[in-house]
Amino acid sequence: MLTTEETLRPSSLKDVAARMLTAARTAPKARGIDNLILAVATGETIQIISDKMKELAIGKDNLQFFVRDADNILNADAIVLMATKIKANGLNCGLCGYPTCLEKDQLPTAPCAFNTNDLGIAIGSAVSIAADHRADNRVMYSIGIAVRELKLLGDDASIIFGIPLSASGKSPFFDRKTL
Repeated sequence: MLTTEETLRPSSLKDVAARMLTAARTAPKARGIDNLILAVATGETIQIISDKMKELAIGKDNLQFFVRDADNILNADAIVLMATKIKANGLNCGLCGYPTCLEKDQLPTAPCAFNTNDLGIAIGSAVSIAADHRADNRVMYSIGIAVRELKLLGDDASIIFGIPLSASGKSPFFDRKTL
C-alpha cells in the first residue's frame, strides 16, 4: 500500500489543530480562571465562515481585506477557533478602565483585561505548536468577526480569533496581495 502526503494532509492538520487546542487550554490563566472557548472548523464550516466574511465586507471600504482573508481560508484544511468569554476575574485592578469588577460588570460588553490577555497567551501557545509541526498558519481577527456573527461558538464567545492551517509548498496566508 502506498499513501501519498496529499492523502494524509487533512488528517495531519486536524491532528495539529487538536494539539493546538490542548496547548491553548493548558496555557497559564489569571487566577486559574479559564474563560476560553476552543474549537476547530473544517469542511463546509470553512466555506460558511468564508461566505460570512465576504458578506461583512460588502460596501465597506475599510473591510475589503475580509474578502482577501475569506479567499485565503479556503486553502485551509482546518481553522482553529479561539475565543474568550467576558467575565470579570475579581481582581479590581482597573485595567479595563473601571475601578472595580462590579462596575465593569454593569457593562457586560466591556472586556476584562485578564480574559483578553489570557486569550493572547493561549494563541501564542497554539501557534507555537503549529510552528513546531511546520503547519502554515496566521492569526486572523477577520475570521473571529465572522464566527461571532454566525454565533458558531455560542453567545458567550466575545473576542474571537481564527488560525487557519495549511500545508503546501508556499503558505497561502503570507505574501498576500496588498489592498
